Amino acid sequence: MTSDLIRSLIVVRASGHLADGQRRYPRWELTNAELQRLLEEGVGGVILLGGSATEVRERTAQLRRWAGKPLLLCADVEEGVGQRFEGATWLVPPLALGQLHRRDPGRATALAERYGRCTGRDARALGLNWVLGPVCDVNNNPANPVINVRAWGEGPDAAAELAAGFCRGVQAEGVLACAKHFPGHGDTATDSHLELPLIAHSRDRLEAVELPPFRSAIAAGVAAVMTAHLMLPALDAELPATLSRAVLSGLLRQGLGFDGLIVTDALVMEAIAGRYGVGEAAVLALAAGADLVLMPGDADLAMAAIATALEEGRLDLRSLEASAARRQRALASTEIATSPAGPPNLPPLEPDQALALELVQASLERQGPRWSRPRPGQASVNLIRCDNALSAPFLPLTAPALNLPGAAGMQTCLLDRHSPSPWSGDPQAPLALERLPGVAQPDSPAVLLQLFVRGNPFRGSAGAEEPWAEVVQQLQTRGQLAGLVVYGSPYLWQGLRPLLATQIPAAYSPGQMPLAQAEALASLGVGDTEGQGGFTD
Repeated sequence: MTSDLIRSLIVVRASGHLADGQRRYPRWELTNAELQRLLEEGVGGVILLGGSATEVRERTAQLRRWAGKPLLLCADVEEGVGQRFEGATWLVPPLALGQLHRRDPGRATALAERYGRCTGRDARALGLNWVLGPVCDVNNNPANPVINVRAWGEGPDAAAELAAGFCRGVQAEGVLACAKHFPGHGDTATDSHLELPLIAHSRDRLEAVELPPFRSAIAAGVAAVMTAHLMLPALDAELPATLSRAVLSGLLRQGLGFDGLIVTDALVMEAIAGRYGVGEAAVLALAAGADLVLMPGDADLAMAAIATALEEGRLDLRSLEASAARRQRALASTEIATSPAGPPNLPPLEPDQALALELVQASLERQGPRWSRPRPGQASVNLIRCDNALSAPFLPLTAPALNLPGAAGMQTCLLDRHSPSPWSGDPQAPLALERLPGVAQPDSPAVLLQLFVRGNPFRGSAGAEEPWAEVVQQLQTRGQLAGLVVYGSPYLWQGLRPLLATQIPAAYSPGQMPLAQAEALASLGVGDTEGQGGFTD
């Protein structure tokens, strides 16, 4: 039936948590009643976020039972499955390997494949059969607010080699990979979650820089390609790539010879939702050549619009049947696609902590002497800056960034972009600790500055809102900078590193997770890893 065909091409969003009350993003994550109804009616896939690894194993089995047929189950796990689901392996961001590729391309490529294998194994252990990665965008714009460290390289060669290695690793584990965001979201300072970016490069430039990683991923046999919500006038002057037949059917299918699944980026993103509406966006995407519609704002409305478009001749039934056939071929190639009740024998989850540690250590940079413990009676502050203290999974109660300086007698102050700023702009002026809640006001305390800064979706910037260079210079001028650690953005580190006096201990890690914190601080000699922890309240 045509209605069954339409439903199979829709991928909806759900929480990885089992209970409705645990949903972190209820605006986008369906209730269990809505989700069960749509799966019983034949919706073809679910994208998951949130929950522990153990909980997600139960959740994926539940979703398969509700569907009663093979189902695409995916997640954005670009930095290892532990990035999204606690208990699995959390790896450094891909750009860490892009940096390593400059020094040792052979090792970087081998690690990228191991990275993919680890991600594929962990995904399969949780019941997922589709990884929404690798990011094939070339992050050649340091101000990129949304791609940033998610990319595998800042140049086309590194990005192409490493993304292809990741694809081979994931798919060797019986899990689908997905190259994104076609035809390249790297050279923009605009976040498509918030608005529609414009990339005004010529076709020749796109061929030279943006397209090579996608060609490489396709040559490596990547199962799927995800579209980008971008305007590229050199390819289509009227419609964004996600809705452009010239981009999807012309360039991707005919030009690059890709015959796998084409999936839209989430249609709830403002770049599309704010301009085309739920139903029209879904219709235009399928007409352009997409096979799967990811996260329409209202699945029922999107499916109704598709049915109407078929009746009116705006969509071709044979084209949708071809899309459904591609979906079936992709499902058949995974190891966990055939049991309606969920795979009875999922492999055990065995996080690869050895790989996680090797990647952290391979990408760690440091300079200056070892850190000096504050003298008895000397006031000292562990000043941590992150983007949003209420949404920082890398800073649990036991985070080394909190506990190791604390064990050394430092008073911790956690700031985010909503906090009052203690920076004055006058390099001779003292750090205005009276502006910081909960911090005593000692005279000229020693400050360990830890910056968790990187581009992230929905943030709208790459983390350059505050005058970090002036902050470092101000603290140095007053003799207060006891050390600096940057987690995340290589661009911030590259900007601050030359400003540091030789006696300042400093370190950089692309990773922000606790393992990266422990290694970065240990490299400086900060704190003691023994006996860390705390009461629950």
